Amino acid sequence: MAGARFLLLALLSINGAFSQVAEKLVQNPCISKTSCHECIQTPSCAWCYKQDFGERTRCFQPSNPGSMTCPEKYVINPDNQKRIVMNKPLSTVNAGGSFKANLGDGSSASSSGESNIIQVSPQRVNLKLRARQSLRFSLFYTQAEDYPVDLYYLMDLSKSMEDDKGKLSLLGNLLADSMKNITSNFRLGFGSFVDKVVMPYVSTVPKKLKAPCQDCEPPYGFKNHMTLDTDTSRFSTMVKAAAVSGNLDAPEGGFDAIMQAVVCRDQIGWREKARRLLVFSTDAGFHYAGDGKLGGIVKPNDGLCHLEKGLYTHSSLQDYPSISQINLKVKQNAINVIFAVTEEQISVYNKLKEHIEGASSGQLSNDSSNIVDLVKDQYQQISSLVELKDNATNAIKINYYSRCLNGSGSDKKTNKCGNIKVGDVVEFKIEIEVTACPKDPKDWKQTLQIYPVGINESLVVDLEMLCSCPCEQPGHIAFQKSADVCNMYGDYKCGICECDSSHFGRYCECSASEVDFFNNTLGCRADNTSSLDCSGRGSCVCGRCECNSRNNEDEKVYGNFCECDNFSCDRHEGKICSGPTHGSCDCGSCVCKEPWGGAACDCRMSNETCKAPGLADGEICSGHGDCKCGVCKCENTEEGRYSGKYCEKCPTCSDRCEEFKHCVQCQMYKTGPFDENVCAKNCTKFTPIGVEQVEAKEENDENLCAFYDDDDCRFAYVYYFDEFNKVVVKAQQDRECPAKVFLVGIVLGVIAAIVFIGLAILLLWKLLTTIHDRREFAKFEKERMMAKWDTGENPIYKQATSTFKNPTYAGKS
Repeated sequence: MAGARFLLLALLSINGAFSQVAEKLVQNPCISKTSCHECIQTPSCAWCYKQDFGERTRCFQPSNPGSMTCPEKYVINPDNQKRIVMNKPLSTVNAGGSFKANLGDGSSASSSGESNIIQVSPQRVNLKLRARQSLRFSLFYTQAEDYPVDLYYLMDLSKSMEDDKGKLSLLGNLLADSMKNITSNFRLGFGSFVDKVVMPYVSTVPKKLKAPCQDCEPPYGFKNHMTLDTDTSRFSTMVKAAAVSGNLDAPEGGFDAIMQAVVCRDQIGWREKARRLLVFSTDAGFHYAGDGKLGGIVKPNDGLCHLEKGLYTHSSLQDYPSISQINLKVKQNAINVIFAVTEEQISVYNKLKEHIEGASSGQLSNDSSNIVDLVKDQYQQISSLVELKDNATNAIKINYYSRCLNGSGSDKKTNKCGNIKVGDVVEFKIEIEVTACPKDPKDWKQTLQIYPVGINESLVVDLEMLCSCPCEQPGHIAFQKSADVCNMYGDYKCGICECDSSHFGRYCECSASEVDFFNNTLGCRADNTSSLDCSGRGSCVCGRCECNSRNNEDEKVYGNFCECDNFSCDRHEGKICSGPTHGSCDCGSCVCKEPWGGAACDCRMSNETCKAPGLADGEICSGHGDCKCGVCKCENTEEGRYSGKYCEKCPTCSDRCEEFKHCVQCQMYKTGPFDENVCAKNCTKFTPIGVEQVEAKEENDENLCAFYDDDDCRFAYVYYFDEFNKVVVKAQQDRECPAKVFLVGIVLGVIAAIVFIGLAILLLWKLLTTIHDRREFAKFEKERMMAKWDTGENPIYKQATSTFKNPTYAGKS
């Protein structure tokens, strides 16, 4: 029962403080962290373990100057650390027989004919990383000259590959010689496969088991004919001596053979320091995990070596391996698989190589006559490309950056570089980040590998995740077991109490079994109508409210029920209570200082600032407004709207400019309806000041007036009231009169221009018609002179009359 009460009490406390915590998280992610390990797992946060630190938040941001209130010796703010443990120099050969390279950490290394070939540097580093904070360092790779090569030729010896076997036996020496041109340290091996000796893969009829086809030997799963050896002359002999066999279905047991050739390192003879090539030659598809069930084989492949006297013994006992198993073992043993297959199968194996790390494929001719060129080309492609991989867990994120061989370029996010030649040095920038601390502290220390695909060398990273604080461990000055400050009911860690399961509170002062639930919550609520403990801004501990602290130390939450604060009062211009000179905030209300008042202490309570200076008996707001908070609020009348600091002006009133108009005319320009006597009698309030150009200045609250007089001349002036409330007029010194226009001359000029333009148009028309007529006449004369026949002898001309002769007429009788 007591445990249930304690749980319910804790839930209510959490619910009451949720809104306050959410507000803090928006401003500072460190505030919500209540323990040291939670704090340092948050980027940019540090922890203060000083004992007498009060109720301030111990987790703070050192980058925020206002939050740095903890002495530096009590601050836990670990930094990422890197230490290079092993850094053997890269191996290569130049004219001087030595190599020297910058290793990216300010150091350098050189070598001179070392026996061990090194292509990756450094080889081991020690890192200490905080969660979600990355660290970068450099890794260098070079392709060493004359690097050892182990090539194991794994061949499908089913009946359809008989001609390929014959060709390979003839080309064996050529293959060995071609590879020796690349490296003098070359070893060659040979193995073959058919399929599982189980129905329906192979016929189990006794006769067929002995000779499944003409000139065939009994079938088998995988056989190692020749262990990797420097005596490459044996290769052709072993290939020629190997007999073909036969099976029933089209796919072969190639995956069984690949698995054994990869994991049986001693039997095959793979070397530690060598580039390992497994050439897989076939003209058929492959069986994979699950196909074994057709033959009643349900035991999964265990990925272990099962060779006895070169023969695979578990072919009929275990299922085929899966693609993922093949990929895993290839990665673990740093082997490059080359699929040399015929045209019919190349598309299938092109897809397969994408799922096996470091694999490649090439098209084999029908009789394997191009095997030498294929292996050589594939090796060149493999050796000229470096691709970095790693075995990091989900808690670790690794990014790779490199400019490859482009010395002047910028780093790009990539883990591959191509076109690498012997002696080239490629630098990779490796960025490691702990994305989250694992729940199990055992996983806070991990060892991972970063390695080039197909190379049995790697960078070993010993990673320690900084997920806990030293003061949380026994032996630290800030760690006490069953401490007095925790009332002996908890451990004192990093300045706070970690209470046992039956006690709680800041100092473990509350017992879950002794506190009465009703009385406890009642003491944390102002009345029975309240549903939140401590007004939702604190925690109820043993019937008493402990108010939440604020990130800003000047802001406080206080009161018996945390109902008061000094930061939620009204603001003016962004300042609480208009700033400390006007008032202060107490329990949500402003307490104003004289002479200020109002909800935000922004209202001046005196009327003296509403009277025009220099006037002993001045009216408030010149009698045209009310004084509110020390500022005149001017009134609107039928005449217009009054304005000005003391409502002494009415720019929109019609009689102001009109009132001064005639006096300005008679005093300044000697014009207007006032003669000299009337002007001297009525115009005594001001004397205009002449200026060249009239402009109204806002700082003096000047009003602009402009008129046209009887002479159609424009004059302008401004008026304003000085500090003694007297009118001041500045008038334009000279009127702007329009220039005189000679109207008769303009009319006569327009008429003359019209007549002149008409005559010009007539003359132009006459000229154009004359030119046209002369051109037509000349054209007529030219055509007449060029005529070749006379109109009198026109052959097509016929007379208007016709003449006929009577053939019987003989003349006159």
